[in-house]
Amino acid sequence: MLIDRDTLRHRLETATRHLETPLAVVDLAAFDDNADRLTARAAGKPIRVASKSVRCRALLERVLARPGWRGVMAYTLPEAIWLVSSGVTDDVLVAYPTADRAALRELTGDAKLAGAISVMVDHPSQLDLIDRVAPPGDRPEIRLCMDLDASWKPGGSVHIGVRRSPVHSARQAGELARTIAERQGFRLVGMMSYEAHIAGVGDAPPGRALRARAIRLMQSRALPELLDRRAAAVRAVREHADLEYVNGGGTGSVAVTSADPSVTEVTAGSGLYGPTLFDAYRSWQSTPAAFFALSVVRIPAPRMATVLGGGWVASGPAEASRLPMPYLPAGLAFKSDEGPGEVQTPLLGAAAERLRPGDRVWFRHAKAGELCEHVNQLQLIDGDTATPAPTYRGEGHAFLG
Repeated sequence: MLIDRDTLRHRLETATRHLETPLAVVDLAAFDDNADRLTARAAGKPIRVASKSVRCRALLERVLARPGWRGVMAYTLPEAIWLVSSGVTDDVLVAYPTADRAALRELTGDAKLAGAISVMVDHPSQLDLIDRVAPPGDRPEIRLCMDLDASWKPGGSVHIGVRRSPVHSARQAGELARTIAERQGFRLVGMMSYEAHIAGVGDAPPGRALRARAIRLMQSRALPELLDRRAAAVRAVREHADLEYVNGGGTGSVAVTSADPSVTEVTAGSGLYGPTLFDAYRSWQSTPAAFFALSVVRIPAPRMATVLGGGWVASGPAEASRLPMPYLPAGLAFKSDEGPGEVQTPLLGAAAERLRPGDRVWFRHAKAGELCEHVNQLQLIDGDTATPAPTYRGEGHAFLG
């Protein structure tokens, strides 16, 4: 979807002129367009929505109502319980292992929850923790998903990718599957492998041609290795478990992961909002859908305008790619020795010359769902009207706070 920035700015301003800043919005037309284009890239395989990239129940329900989207990938067990209990979904995969004993007691004390939620494991000690919370004879069978490490290890101590599961080889996957099969009270129903070094690393970082070539070379070699190893791991696991799903990928790899015959479903979430980190991909370009607005409060010098607040910095390595982007009006930049500040942010550029106190600057966040940790509501923009929808924070939940 092509964006005329002046038209977009006018529409956002018109829809939210009765509201005070700071405020965050999601443009529903762009959100829906992103959802449909991700579905097309999945080529018939269902997409599980990554809730951490959305963090708003109304928008989770909206995308799950669209063709091609099925189930939620949650990031904590308490969140998964809340989503099932509130009727958002009856199919949740918790993407990370849990040590939340209270949540495990709730899960094991409710047959409906136990039938709807898959808990992530990558080591027998995680089974021991669950058994200590609720002995196997006194609880429903617990659905499990195995996390297969998708990182690339070309030799020696070289490790390319995020540090996740200790289960890397097909042999290790088969051994863990056999261990689970021998344990009372557990059923291995799923397998997941997240290729973060492919799905989560843009291969076209702006102004960094050498880095781009290095990333593309790495990905061209890492992907074939993963495809072979994942297929072997799935075969090894299926000797001990009747898998309902094999999950893989993320927004940045929906097409290539969907083409893997061993994968039955893919995951996406960030692509719905279109944060700036995904501007650095050749294979996928989201339509920017999520924005936040801050008000100009002072004009400290010519060609400079200062907004109140602004330090909405994303997680990850401390580098410029994690900073928000001043987007509307076009032509604004941070002051290099200040950047986005906790309580004020000076902005430079020709566009600053035309700004006055009370005007707004619209930003894009570097990541998707983290935007929602700063506001209690998202304003859902439909045409030139805005409808509020609470974020997780607005509903009183900070699952990783």
